[in-house]
Amino acid sequence: MSGKPKLHYFNGRGRMEPIRWLLAAAGVEFEESYLEKKEDLTKLQQDGSLLFQQVPMVEIDGMKLVQTRAIANYIATKYNLYGKDLKERALIDMYVEGMFDLNELLKSCVFQPADKKEQHFTNMMDKATNRYFPVFEKVLKEHGKDFLVGNQLSRADVQLLEIILMAEEFKPDILAKFPLLQSFKARISNIPTIKKFLQPGSQRKPPTREEDVSKMLKIFHS
Repeated sequence: MSGKPKLHYFNGRGRMEPIRWLLAAAGVEFEESYLEKKEDLTKLQQDGSLLFQQVPMVEIDGMKLVQTRAIANYIATKYNLYGKDLKERALIDMYVEGMFDLNELLKSCVFQPADKKEQHFTNMMDKATNRYFPVFEKVLKEHGKDFLVGNQLSRADVQLLEIILMAEEFKPDILAKFPLLQSFKARISNIPTIKKFLQPGSQRKPPTREEDVSKMLKIFHS
């Protein structure tokens, strides 16, 4: 059996994408098993692989881990992306929880009904530019280092870059008023493992399209 982590999810971003980002940043090769139809999910549910009957699920170190945050915490700890002490870990957790909130807004945009899309987009952009990005701009200014926490790469840096790039897909100039975030984006994007993940042909997934939504709904809700 391969020693590589094996990721079970559909072939799209969703809740697995932050996990792909962390593994890639750590330089860890991983395999993926895609759910293509409802029966694929049912099989995992029936064979006891899914503790709460849900994906994402990652096979790693002899375990079948579920729940996005639990999986991400394990990977971040295992590959030294979780700070050097308890205080740094608390900061990382705090920043990442805020990122997850913004990520949910960005991720759910494509799922909005036609009559709600414009309102959702306006709310999402407002929160990104007036609530979340100002916080991280301030953190970078006050911390005065290349990274959000301590003086080494952490999961907070990786997941902030992921979210910045997602937000730019909706509004390419969204960082116009945030010079430190612009520098941060360039700096973190140039870390060799991350630079590799950003190249075409990597396991990074493209933005979710309208046609992907119906396929996902058939797997998870049919």
